[in-house]
Amino acid sequence: MTDSYASSRNGDASYNGVPNGSSPSLAQTAQSSPMTSVIRKKLMGFVGFSNLPNQVHRKSVRKGFQFTAMVVGESGLGKSTLINTLFNTTLYPPKEPLPPAADRPKTVAIESIGADIEENGVRLHLTVVDTPGFGDFVNNDDSWKPIVENIESRFDSYLEQENRVNRSKIVDNRVHACLYFIQPTGHSLKQIDIEFMRRLHTRVNLIPVIAKADTMTDEEIIEFKQRILADIQYHNIHIFQAPTYENEDEETLAEAAEIASKIPFAVVGSNQVVETPDGRQVRGRVYPWGVVEVDNEEHCDFVKLRQMLVRTYMEELREYTNDVLYENWRTEKLVSMGVIQDPAVFKETNPAARMQEERVLHEAKLAKMEAEMKMVFQQKVQEKEAKLKQSEEELYARHKEMKETLEKQRNELEEKKRRIEQGRPLTPDGKSGTGRKKGFLQRT
Repeated sequence: MTDSYASSRNGDASYNGVPNGSSPSLAQTAQSSPMTSVIRKKLMGFVGFSNLPNQVHRKSVRKGFQFTAMVVGESGLGKSTLINTLFNTTLYPPKEPLPPAADRPKTVAIESIGADIEENGVRLHLTVVDTPGFGDFVNNDDSWKPIVENIESRFDSYLEQENRVNRSKIVDNRVHACLYFIQPTGHSLKQIDIEFMRRLHTRVNLIPVIAKADTMTDEEIIEFKQRILADIQYHNIHIFQAPTYENEDEETLAEAAEIASKIPFAVVGSNQVVETPDGRQVRGRVYPWGVVEVDNEEHCDFVKLRQMLVRTYMEELREYTNDVLYENWRTEKLVSMGVIQDPAVFKETNPAARMQEERVLHEAKLAKMEAEMKMVFQQKVQEKEAKLKQSEEELYARHKEMKETLEKQRNELEEKKRRIEQGRPLTPDGKSGTGRKKGFLQRT
C-alpha cells in the first residue's frame, strides 16, 4: 500500500511533463510570468480533449448542413446544367422552350429549388436560387434590384429568428455564394456585369464564372480573364478569394494559390456521359473536332470551381457570410433604426491596463472638479468684491452728503453768531426787528 501511494504521488508530481524537483510549480510560474504569457505543457498521458474535433464532427453530421447558392446570368449560359453537374444530380428538370417575348414577364423573377442530398452519411440541404429574366430585356436598368431585395429579405428573416425568445430552431436561408455567369465574348465586362457586381459584392460572396468556355481558345480565355480581373480591380469589386490561415502546410497553400489563379473560372457543364476516342466514359460534350471533358482540368476549370465551392471552402463561404457580410448588414440595419452600440462594452483589455486607464480617468475627473471649484471660488470672490466696492461707494457718497450738510449748518451757525456779536438782527427783515426794539425801550 505504501509503494502504490508513493508511486501515485510521484505520478502526480511529474504530471504535465514536470519531473520532481526539476522546475517550479505552476503557481510559482504564474506569479513570475507576466499576465499575458501562455504556459505550454506537453501531457505525459492521454486525457481526451484531443477528441474535440471528432465530437464536433459527430454533432455536425447529426444536424446536417445547409447551403444556399444563387446563380445569376443571362438565359442560355448553362446555369442549370452547371448546377446539375456540380452536385451530380438532377436538380433542374429539362428546360422547356421559352415562350414568345410578348408573353414573358417584364421583371426579373426569383425561383428557389431545394433538395436534400446525402453523401457518405453526410446530409446537405441544398437550396439553389435562380434569377430567370436577368439581362434578357432591352432596358436592363435596375435589373439587380429584385436580386438585392431577395438577399436582404433573407437577412431580415434570419435577424427575426435571432430575435425570437426560442432560438433553438434557426433556419439559415441566407445566400452563401453567388455564381455570376459572364458571356464568353472575349472582350471586357459589360456595363450590366459591372453594375450588378458593384451592387452585390457587399451582400454576397461573388464567384465570377465564364460560361461555355469551350467556345474560346486557351489564349482567348487567358486574355479574357485578365481583362475581367482588371475591370474588377478598377471598380473596387470584392470577389471571394480562398482564405489562408497561419501554420498552413505547403500543400494547402499551393492548393489555395492554384485555385486563386483560376479565377474567374472558365467552365463547361454537362451531365451526359460520352465516350472518348480512347474508349473512356466521361462527362462531357462531343464535337466534330473532339470531346470536351468536364472533369479534365486541361479542358476547363470546372474541377477547381467544384473544389473551391464544395470540397474545400464551403464552410468558409458560410462563415464569411455570417461573420462579415451579415454582420455588416446587421450593423447598418440597427444603426439606421437608431440602435447604437458602445464599442467599448465588449472590448477585451488587460486588467492592469484597465486599472491604469481608470486611475488616469479618475485623476482627470479630480483635476476637472478642482478647476471647476477654483472657478466658482473666484467667481464668488469677484461678486463679493463687487458688492463691497458698491457698498463702499455708497458709504462714501453718504459721508460726503452728510459732511456737506454739516458744513452748511456750521456756516449758518457762524453767520448767526457774527450777527449777534455785531448787534444785527438775526432775521433779514429790519422792520420787525426795529419795532421790537422800540417796544422794548418804551417799556423800559
